[in-house]
Amino acid sequence: MTLMINDVQKQFGKHHAVDGVSLEVEKGRMLGMLGANGAGKTTTFRMILGLLDPTQGSVLWEGRPLSYKRTHLVGYLPEERGLYPKLTVKEQLIYLMRLKGMKKPDIVEVMRQWLEKFQVPEYENQKIEELSKGNQQKIQFIAAVLHDPELLILDEPFSGLDPVNTDMLREAVLELQEKGTTIVFSSHQMRNVEELCEDLIMLKRGKAVLQGNLKEIKRSYDMKNVSLRADYNLDFLHSVQGVLNLEKTKDGATVKVENEHVAENLFYTIAQEGFVRKFEIEEPSLHDIFIDKAGGDEDE
Repeated sequence: MTLMINDVQKQFGKHHAVDGVSLEVEKGRMLGMLGANGAGKTTTFRMILGLLDPTQGSVLWEGRPLSYKRTHLVGYLPEERGLYPKLTVKEQLIYLMRLKGMKKPDIVEVMRQWLEKFQVPEYENQKIEELSKGNQQKIQFIAAVLHDPELLILDEPFSGLDPVNTDMLREAVLELQEKGTTIVFSSHQMRNVEELCEDLIMLKRGKAVLQGNLKEIKRSYDMKNVSLRADYNLDFLHSVQGVLNLEKTKDGATVKVENEHVAENLFYTIAQEGFVRKFEIEEPSLHDIFIDKAGGDEDE
């Protein structure tokens, strides 16, 4: 079971919201989709789900487009939450899962398992409007996964969650992947993408500017970080050719350099000034790569 996106474009008037994106996500894999606001992430999700038709190209799940008849195969957590505030949690989930073809006794049984997992079993008969935003988000997530979808689309699933609930949701996502669910999600929180995803695609103005295996991308990326500590002031490193940025830390500095060759020259430069207590070359963080590739000029 594979998600295939082939040269997809979506045009609104003269504006290309998505412009020639192609990707493949195999069964049980997790792909992170990154991009600033207006990059085309949500539009891509809506085309995957069949809510929008591509202007060009195709989106296929198991070789066919998703349609209403196949809605039970997919779960979707939208960025804009869509729960009915006057319904209780139980009423809400029964209504949504009946639309997926589930029977009421099965819905209630699985719902209670999820409420226990998220440590909120007492909310079963509470109205949505009575819950905090974080707990509403838990219920929205349960609504996306209660029917055990093969493909799960999560649009900013961790937005607004505190650290405890973020960890709880992250564990749930990993458990679903271990069961074989194929997952595509977007997030502005780079730590979650680094910890969860094997693969990523980064969009800018509707185009893919970076995609592939996350570990390979970080390993091959020219820009590097150097963590160092010395017994003297390191401010002079600002003027070294190839140094992009220098940030002082409690016991030294982190220097961002263009590539490993610059890092090598940097070592010899500081070694001439005195004793170097620490010099460690690190791969760039996903945050660094995101700022370099996609930051700075996206439209809302």
